[in-house]
Amino acid sequence: MSSRTRPRRALRTEHTPQAAAADADRREKHPLVWLETNTCHGNILSLLNSQNPDFGVLLRELLDLYWSNTLMGAKGFKSIDVLEKVMVERAGEYILVVEGTVPTAAGGRYAYVGLRGNGEPWTVTDAVVELAAAAKHVVAVGSCAAWGLPFGAHPNPTGSKPVSAVVNQPVINVPGCPAHPDWIIGTLAHLVWYGIPELDAENRPVVFYGETIHNLCQRRHYFESGIFAREIGEPWCLYKIGCKGPVTYADCPSRQWSGEHLNWPVGANTPCIGCTSPEFLERTAPFFEHLPDVHLPGVRVRPNQVGLATGVATALGIGLHLAGSLLTGRLQKEWKKGLGKTGSKFRLKRK
Repeated sequence: MSSRTRPRRALRTEHTPQAAAADADRREKHPLVWLETNTCHGNILSLLNSQNPDFGVLLRELLDLYWSNTLMGAKGFKSIDVLEKVMVERAGEYILVVEGTVPTAAGGRYAYVGLRGNGEPWTVTDAVVELAAAAKHVVAVGSCAAWGLPFGAHPNPTGSKPVSAVVNQPVINVPGCPAHPDWIIGTLAHLVWYGIPELDAENRPVVFYGETIHNLCQRRHYFESGIFAREIGEPWCLYKIGCKGPVTYADCPSRQWSGEHLNWPVGANTPCIGCTSPEFLERTAPFFEHLPDVHLPGVRVRPNQVGLATGVATALGIGLHLAGSLLTGRLQKEWKKGLGKTGSKFRLKRK
C-alpha cells in the first residue's frame, strides 16, 4: 500500500528533522491502535513509565502508534477520521490494544469514542467490535479489559464486560492492575517479530504468567518452614494476612517494579492482592484477610491445610516442588537449590 493511501496518524512521533530522517531509514513499523474504554488509564501510564526499553524506543523501532485517547494531539472529527480509515486502509495489519472494560448496557450508551464522520455517535462497544474485526491481533491490556473487573463488579449497572466477551476474534490477555510495562512491550514485540506467543488456558502469555507468585516468591522458604507474618510490615511469609500469591499467576517476584526492577509488593512487606487473577477484585478482596479457600485448577482446599505434610493435595495445588519438599522434609536444601533462581527480565532485543 502506498504512503498516499495510508491514514494520517492522530499521534506524530517525529519530533525533530533528525528523528524523521532516522525513521525513514528504518523498515516500516507495525501499526498500533490503543483504545481506552472504561478505565483509570493506569496501563497506558504504566507503559509510559517503562525504562528498558523506554516508550520512545518502542515508537521509534517497533510500533507506529496511530491512535491513543491519552496521547494524541488530534481531537474531534480529525481523530475519529483516523480511527475509521485505519480499519479500511490498514485492515489485517494493525494490532488493536484495548484498555478497560466494554460497557454493553443501554445499547452501549454508557461510553462513546466520539462522533463518526456521518455525525452519528460511536459507542465504545461498537468501536471495539469493528476495530477488532479488522485487526491482525487483539490484545486486552489490564485486568479490566482481560477479566471485566473491577469495573464490571456487582451490581455492574453499565453491563461492563471483558474484551473477549464482545468480539469474535481471539484475544490475548495481558492482565494486571496495572499491567507491568514489560508484559505489555514483551507481548507486542513477540506479536511483531514472531507472531502469537505461547498462551495459557486464560490466553495469557506463558512467559509472563506461567508460574504462580507463590512458586517464584523469595519468601517461600518461610512458608515452607511455617514462619508467617502476623501483621503488615513483618518480613516473613504474608500468606496468613491475605497474600493471594498461591492463586495468582505472574512473574512479579523475579521481574519486580519501581523503575529498574527494584521492588514489588511482598518485598515492601504488603501481601499480593492477586491483580492478575480472573478473580480480581470480587473474589480476592478483602485484600488483607486470610484466604477462606484456595482455588487452583482441579484443587480446592482449606487454607489451614496449606503447608501441612498431610495435606498432599494442597501441596500439589501449591506446586509439585513443595509437595516433594513436604514429603521429604528437605525444605531448606530444596530452597537453596531451586527457588533462589529468578527469571530473566525482558529486553527489547531480537534474536
